Amino acid sequence: MKVRLYLRVRLPNGNRQYVDPVYAANGKLKPLYALVDGKQEHHPEGVYHLRYLKAGKRVWENVGSDAPSAITAQMKRERTIEAVAAGIALAPVVEFPTPAQDESGTRRLLFTTAAEYLEEIKLSKKPKTLAAYATALKYFQESCPKIHLEDIDRKDMLRFHTFLRDTKKQSPRSCWNKFSNVMSFLKAQKNRELVKTGDWPSYVEEEPEIYEQEELEQFFAACTNEERVWFLFFLMTGMREQEVMHCSWKNVNFTQGTVAVRWKPEFNWTPKAYKEREIPIPAPLLDALTSTRPTVDRGGLIFPTSSGRPKLDFLDCCKAIAKRAGLDADNWWLHKFRATFATMHLQAGVDLRTVQKWLGHVDLESTLRYLKPARGAEVQRKVNQTFAGIGSAA
Repeated sequence: MKVRLYLRVRLPNGNRQYVDPVYAANGKLKPLYALVDGKQEHHPEGVYHLRYLKAGKRVWENVGSDAPSAITAQMKRERTIEAVAAGIALAPVVEFPTPAQDESGTRRLLFTTAAEYLEEIKLSKKPKTLAAYATALKYFQESCPKIHLEDIDRKDMLRFHTFLRDTKKQSPRSCWNKFSNVMSFLKAQKNRELVKTGDWPSYVEEEPEIYEQEELEQFFAACTNEERVWFLFFLMTGMREQEVMHCSWKNVNFTQGTVAVRWKPEFNWTPKAYKEREIPIPAPLLDALTSTRPTVDRGGLIFPTSSGRPKLDFLDCCKAIAKRAGLDADNWWLHKFRATFATMHLQAGVDLRTVQKWLGHVDLESTLRYLKPARGAEVQRKVNQTFAGIGSAA
């Protein structure tokens, strides 16, 4: 057993000692009975403790004097350790000061409740969402000295914000995201009204960056034929990385010139927000796909690995091409193709609702972020032309 249960009792000589608890014939724990020198003794002053290893060190965890609650805590701790081993949850890192006695068994331990919450997230959300919540709850447990969920108050949340900013050196947006994830967890546990509006981390909504025409020309000039198809697909469909990875030939309609984002149960993958959609394909991409289309179309992935699995290294390939083209690789990433797709269509006069549908956005506000003034060398030329001759020296 990974987690053992003990009862800490006071012996006649005044010393305290961890001893085995007593179980009845039916397997239930006999409340506050301990096995001392082979004999069953009742110890009303006793306190149950769990013993297990954390990072190779033995940990004693006080779980109170209530027998049913102690058994529940033991089971939850074992499940937490199993979850950590399976990569479902992150191990709590707070030390365990002695909590207040709670014989009612109604108080909830923070780390076990967090582990259970992450298990629920795993069942209902995507792996990236699970990882985000797991990291946020891990950091919260690092910053929070409380053991019981019911003891968490506004100061703990303010401390968490400071911890993210000063200790973990998180960006303002990352602070907000992790703060929001922890607040969602606490609200799910009925811990409401913990913070005021002004307590939330603040951040400046950054304008989405896009690739300029000159940059794209330089980038694609450095591509091989295969690489050119990869990144034309990113640019001209506006798909997210996971959507490109899981797109198959059966999702491409060569007659109508469209590509669809569809659920892929064989890869245990679903689109974000479970929204399937169709996107029109421009002629250059349709021609590129036609030239690489397999002779026998078995509905496989468009961009598979040699084993037929989704390709995972698009970002590394993107940066390698940028470097090869003499561009700053730090300024090249996959989501920037999506932002460029959205901005170019909006600037070309495609209506917001249509672009929203193509992008798979749930709300129009997300799409509006890409509605920005035109820019680039051509725009600068027009600006110079507009004011040519005005204010020049005689």
